[in-house]
Amino acid sequence: MAEITQAQVLDALKTIGHEGKDLVSAGMISGVAIKSGAVQAALEIDPQLASEMTPIQKAAEAAIRGIPGVLSATVILTAESASKPATPTPGGGGPRAAANTDGGAIPHVATIIAVASGKGGVGKSTVAANLATALARQGLRIGLLDADIYGPSMPRMLGRTERPDSPDGKQLLPLEAHGIKFMSIGLMVDERTPMIWRGPMVMSALQQMLQDVQWATAEAPMDILVLDMPPGTGDAQLTVAQRVPLAGAVIVSTPQDIALLDARRGVAMFEKVNVSVLGVVENMSMYICPNCGHEAYPFGHGGARAEAEALGVPCLAEIPLTIGIREQGDAGAPMVVAHPDSPEADAFMKLAANVHEALQNQLSQASGLPKIVFD
Repeated sequence: MAEITQAQVLDALKTIGHEGKDLVSAGMISGVAIKSGAVQAALEIDPQLASEMTPIQKAAEAAIRGIPGVLSATVILTAESASKPATPTPGGGGPRAAANTDGGAIPHVATIIAVASGKGGVGKSTVAANLATALARQGLRIGLLDADIYGPSMPRMLGRTERPDSPDGKQLLPLEAHGIKFMSIGLMVDERTPMIWRGPMVMSALQQMLQDVQWATAEAPMDILVLDMPPGTGDAQLTVAQRVPLAGAVIVSTPQDIALLDARRGVAMFEKVNVSVLGVVENMSMYICPNCGHEAYPFGHGGARAEAEALGVPCLAEIPLTIGIREQGDAGAPMVVAHPDSPEADAFMKLAANVHEALQNQLSQASGLPKIVFD
């Protein structure tokens, strides 16, 4: 199969006209990525014209598919919007209001938290999905943004894969599943299509999913928006941490030493940008035999708790490794929803309670008022 070149893609896009010019000469193509027959391009548009640009988007995809050797073509509509970087809180990242109508990051969203990990494969997205649904089961209005552009998994984990609607052509409506609202780049592209974008395209997509999605309204405000962050401590993670007014971060790790090393880096990253670390979650803490209930520790045990103590942050929960958690994630119904009376669901509910308590403690410390607890 002949190698597909960027020049071929641009030539194909030159055949698509818009307002008297073609897409390329109009400067509307902000990025092209090619890998193994999959082509992705970013089309820069005025966000006010999003609904009008859908036919152009489809025509551009058809033009790219006409190139010999192209197996799939995806054109993403992007729009650069001014974003005011979050102002670091002096002395260690206290809580920050995520949104107000006077310039906050997301209108009518009270708090934004990140679920992060220093490396992939530790179950961060599983924890994020169950944390969000557990918070919702505790009576809070919750949103979940799948910020893992390269490996979006929330459509599968939450059981919704259809494209979101945009009634006004300006903002997308998040999908609803299991009592929460969510958005993911995985809703825009086929799940088999690899995301082979460079940094600027990734950040543009993240910015749109934060700013151009109607997460909440004045009549239906949101209590907490959970960001399922990409794994690692690279450019995307750093930019999100700097631009989004995060109230805190939850670090997910397994008990094994190599994962804890990366978790330590994740904690250090958030500290450098003055974002409070709410605590550490030890995922896959123990394996519970489904037949006899015996506990085993394939990855060790207690390492995340010890690391949390060394770092001076709480260990928020110890989540077991069970077949049920994996099966429910694949089936699109988090354990908290599918089996609310199970020990696994109980662990996630305790995690949600601890996260909520940590946020409340931050708010009371910031206000200088005593925390009031009703027994």
